[in-house]
Amino acid sequence: MTGRIIETLEDVEEGAAALAQMCPRLAHAYRLTGPLPLRRKPDGFAQLLNAIVGQQVSIASASAIWARVEQAGLTDITRVQQASDDDLRAAGLSRPKVKYFKALADADVDFDALRRAPSDEVIATLVKIPGIGSWTAEVYVMFSLGRADVFAPGDLALQEAAKVLYDLPERPKELDLRQMAEAWSPWRSVAARILWAYYRVIKNREGIR
Repeated sequence: MTGRIIETLEDVEEGAAALAQMCPRLAHAYRLTGPLPLRRKPDGFAQLLNAIVGQQVSIASASAIWARVEQAGLTDITRVQQASDDDLRAAGLSRPKVKYFKALADADVDFDALRRAPSDEVIATLVKIPGIGSWTAEVYVMFSLGRADVFAPGDLALQEAAKVLYDLPERPKELDLRQMAEAWSPWRSVAARILWAYYRVIKNREGIR
């Protein structure tokens, strides 16, 4: 079972309204942020490459590198498999990310099957691939597959937003935030959208690309 799929802004608004009824602090954050973005993205090989590019770099750097990757035509499996390490490095990839691109190209992921699989199964499949950790897999399931009840508790912006919103003494660790997020089911993906938007309000910068 894939659960509820977020396809439209109306779906996001439905989730945000439910969360505002559920939690006064999320209601407060939502009032500050205003309308939330849909953030739906394509799924498939190229989108996972895009996610790998975005790891541990700024949003601006990730966007610039991804533009070079696209310009070089390195967004399909065959082209990545045939590319040399130097070709990939020339597109702006670090040595570890060159390895991750190659690993993903060789992983033979059945993207059609992932669309139908439960979220936990999708995440378990993806994290077996070098370079794809829990955060990348969770964000992929959230935005590329549109699952409504997925969260990314390892995300630093979500942790910081939760700290401020809930007046916590320190930024919650991944396990603590995962436990907090259970209260936001079945709309955890929308709770994440609220917290990312709230992070933008309190820090004046984007929390996710």
